[in-house]
Amino acid sequence: MAPPVATTSAASGTKTCSYPASGPTAKPDTPPDGKNVPTTGTVTFTMSMTAGDVVMQFDRANAPCAVQSFASLVSQKYFDDTDCHRLAPGFVLQCGDPTGTGRGGPGYRYPDELKGTEKYSRGTVAMANAGPDTNGSQFFIALADIALPPQYVVLGHVTNESMAVIDAIAAKGVTDPSDPNCITPAWGNHINAITAA
Repeated sequence: MAPPVATTSAASGTKTCSYPASGPTAKPDTPPDGKNVPTTGTVTFTMSMTAGDVVMQFDRANAPCAVQSFASLVSQKYFDDTDCHRLAPGFVLQCGDPTGTGRGGPGYRYPDELKGTEKYSRGTVAMANAGPDTNGSQFFIALADIALPPQYVVLGHVTNESMAVIDAIAAKGVTDPSDPNCITPAWGNHINAITAA
């Protein structure tokens, strides 16, 4: 199967994105309309969690297809009443899978939007993936400046103020620290809702 493609219209400041079906969906949703996707501007999302509100600012110019997908899922309440399922202390907090298993997704995928120079500094929000062009709904927040290859699409950043909430979740650790396979955050990781400003 050929990878999904995206085309850009520089004159109009929009892009056509492709969101082909890929496996079952973890929660009912409809793929976004890939036509006339904006390639400029920022979008602010507020993730209301048990630990507090986390404000995230995404850059459409950097990853228009990814931001469009995220915004579409937010509008469909896809992330509401789910848990961030993975905590790697000092590394990342991962969210976006309604099944909480790390294997769930929206039933579609879309291509990488990478420059090859991506850096994952503290507070970066980026797409998790299972290989090239396998983006879905899962995303991670960098807990520190982390060394990763430039293979993860950067959506934007958590505001400096909101990182205190993420730090509080990370500080509580995982449910069973003695289990080397335990990755479930111990506290504060429930997402009540994500809303767009």
